[in-house]
Amino acid sequence: MRKIQMVDLQKQYQQIKSEVEEALQQIMESAAFINGPAVKNFQGNLENYLGIKHVIPCANGTDALQVSLMTLGLEPGDEVITTTFTFIATAEVIALLGLTPVLVDVYPDTFNIDVQAIEKAITPKTRAIIPVHLFGQCADMESIMALAEKHDLSVIEDNCQAIGADYIFKDGSKQKAGTMGILGCTSFFPSKNLGCYGDGGAIFTDDDQLDYQLRGIVNHGMFVRYYHDLIGVNSRLDSMQAAILDVKLKRLDTYIQKRQEAAAYYNNAFAGNNHIKTPVTAPFTTHVYHQYTLVLDGIDRDKLISFMIEKQIPVMVYYPIPLHLQKAYSDDRYQRGDFPVSEHLAANVISLPIHTELDAEQLEYITTNLLEGVRLSQK
Repeated sequence: MRKIQMVDLQKQYQQIKSEVEEALQQIMESAAFINGPAVKNFQGNLENYLGIKHVIPCANGTDALQVSLMTLGLEPGDEVITTTFTFIATAEVIALLGLTPVLVDVYPDTFNIDVQAIEKAITPKTRAIIPVHLFGQCADMESIMALAEKHDLSVIEDNCQAIGADYIFKDGSKQKAGTMGILGCTSFFPSKNLGCYGDGGAIFTDDDQLDYQLRGIVNHGMFVRYYHDLIGVNSRLDSMQAAILDVKLKRLDTYIQKRQEAAAYYNNAFAGNNHIKTPVTAPFTTHVYHQYTLVLDGIDRDKLISFMIEKQIPVMVYYPIPLHLQKAYSDDRYQRGDFPVSEHLAANVISLPIHTELDAEQLEYITTNLLEGVRLSQK
């Protein structure tokens, strides 16, 4: 049996090696390393895939979030609501810009931001909402957009984990994750469902004026060379990464299907076990399984992790500490116990390997040992 990895990028690369190497060779020969044709080609292809007017490539997903906030004309002290159960970058960019992150709890089944909690957190200082499409499925965007319209708020979708997921509206229409808010952001970190071989990110919008501003901000606030109309940053997706992403974009739906098949295998294997809660997909979204995350009940998680490591099966905890309990974000507004769902999840979740290259032998080995580990780790 092949070594099991959380994400097997080596084997995935072998499937696309010739195309990737050909694409990189063309860039080497043209020497168009920055903002070359490969970037523009990938941008156009991703716009077509998402059904969005504008894709603005940038250096990484964190930059995508920060630059998006920079276009909204927010002032220091303005409040931005987001979830406490997410990767730190979501709140990090809010704080870096002198804005005030307002954290709220999540739903216990989907792990996504609680819409009622958002509404309760809105104050006269609230200017924006950043819902996170956590682990691969959409937050309740129809409800969030209605709430934003009611209170005149901007919505920036943190779509760093759910590219390719579909949101299904009550009328049956669909939109891709990241295309419903005024802005959407994604990361192309190597382990993402659509990942490059370094850092990369992108911003999505249908707004022509925001598109114009975004392209200036990511290029030092410059629209005409050496004339700087805005305070900007240096955040570019280089041509090599764009070329790799373009090769992978053609296969994204296939990659998603393979992840869904692996998740279905896990779900069937763990069905009926009272100590394991498998992922729940909301009825208004598809799930692309950036992570496959279980919630444990009555299990010593550390003991289970040690057992899995002994069996050479990698597992991860996403995320062990909610944002409101992080030292960097300590705030008198929040105390332990304020967000019970997120705190419970942080203490009890565990994520299993999920990627495009998992085979039947590996899946059987993982599930068999996970069940055995759960049996041995009961409190």
